[in-house]
Amino acid sequence: MNLGRVAISLPAGALSARECIDLAVRAELEWGYDAIWLAETAGPDSFTLAAALFEATESVTIGTAIVPVYNRTPAVLAMSAATLAELSGGRFVLGLGSSSHAIIEQWNGVSFERPLGHVRESVELVRQALQRKKTSYAGDFFRSQGFRLGNQVHEEVPIYVAALRERMLELAGEVGDGLIVNLFPLTATETMLAAYRRGAQRAGRDATDDEVVCRFMVCVTDDLPRARDTVRASFGGYVATPVYNKFFAWCGFAEQAEKVASAFASRDRAGVYAAMDDDMVDRISILGPIESCREQVAAFVEAGVTTPVLSPLTTDRGEIEALWEAFAPVSR
Repeated sequence: MNLGRVAISLPAGALSARECIDLAVRAELEWGYDAIWLAETAGPDSFTLAAALFEATESVTIGTAIVPVYNRTPAVLAMSAATLAELSGGRFVLGLGSSSHAIIEQWNGVSFERPLGHVRESVELVRQALQRKKTSYAGDFFRSQGFRLGNQVHEEVPIYVAALRERMLELAGEVGDGLIVNLFPLTATETMLAAYRRGAQRAGRDATDDEVVCRFMVCVTDDLPRARDTVRASFGGYVATPVYNKFFAWCGFAEQAEKVASAFASRDRAGVYAAMDDDMVDRISILGPIESCREQVAAFVEAGVTTPVLSPLTTDRGEIEALWEAFAPVSR
């Protein structure tokens, strides 16, 4: 069974930053993982955690999946990426994306507008800065003149782009070195990858062998009803936020997305949960006994995902460890 370049996702559950470091070391030395991907929501910030993880590990690749382009300037992103590339000896991958209305507007107080343009310009300017040339860039959203990194950047920093719908997927292929995706059904994989590769072709490159990183929400369990309710409780808000609501409608859940948005606007939590029916929940997450979970992940790998990133749907450290141990590359 081909599970691809399976990786773990940090932070996980209610783990502290120190617990994340402990488990990263176990992931590398005991379980045999060779990649760790960092999410950034309201817990540890990705750059600080990545620096600590690089000091504690020896060989794993560590990437951000993702840091937003709205709440850090391109110059700051380039400085952070260059520093992590230096500390890691070339093990760092910078994953950028637009994030969502909730995180950008509600949490950070920054207007979430024209994400396509913000992502394009941020990636272009970060890449220019990482080449250690003096910046000369004037876009619609970002401008920089005369900035030059002080870091001695000896290692190339790959930039991966997160995308949901067609236009952002095409942009990711055009300006990125790899793709980051999540929360979609298997049936949408072909359409999504085709859009990404169209963008790459437009830029004159072949993206056939690019890394496709996908974070999967995983719960190894025999109690499917309870696991489904966990997904509903954890991601009902995601489905309601405009960027994800449009995405779910686009990839096959138009009726569910409409009902979720309506119920969420009315503060009807039960309505949100009811709108996310079992079929939808089962297709956007990985739930069930361990062999079933492995088979579900393998199906996505067969469809084109190269790097499944396992994000446990639990706050219990023991359950988190058990999941990562069950999928561990050394056990295969």
